[in-house]
Amino acid sequence: MIEIQENRKTINKLSLAMIKYNNGDPKRIQHTTKVHAYASLIGIGEGLDEDTQFLLESAALVHDIGIRASEKKYGHQNGKLQEQEGPAVARDLLARLGGYTEEQIERICWLVAHHHTYHVSEELDYQILIEADFLVNLFEDNESENAIRSVRKNIFKTQSGLDMLDNMFNISE
Repeated sequence: MIEIQENRKTINKLSLAMIKYNNGDPKRIQHTTKVHAYASLIGIGEGLDEDTQFLLESAALVHDIGIRASEKKYGHQNGKLQEQEGPAVARDLLARLGGYTEEQIERICWLVAHHHTYHVSEELDYQILIEADFLVNLFEDNESENAIRSVRKNIFKTQSGLDMLDNMFNISE
């Protein structure tokens, strides 16, 4: 029980750090908090153990941390640049915050480095992070019903994620 409480405190500290990091950019802040909320819901729905849930939620909070670094370094950003630039920024933030082992930081950074690389994987935390990001992006990008159905068919694998997608966009197969 103490570990769960400590994990919640660490997630709260990381949430506030990400709000501060994205100072002046409410769209990014809200994107991140929505991805975190959906990742949390899907992870719980899929029965993740406490450690995996903690890593998933942490990764969701820093998944787009490479955007500002990409914009500064290249003058623009895209998914690949986010994956390239994000892990170093995430590693620095997580190490400064504390509450993470080196092994945990490695996993979170791996998730950040692959969250725009969509391949079939048995790693549930990775799959859930991708699904949570898609739930938010499909809405924020005002995607068509055809695009949503394509993502449903080709990307979503978890029952919790599928249920959320179907209910959110009022679709089913």
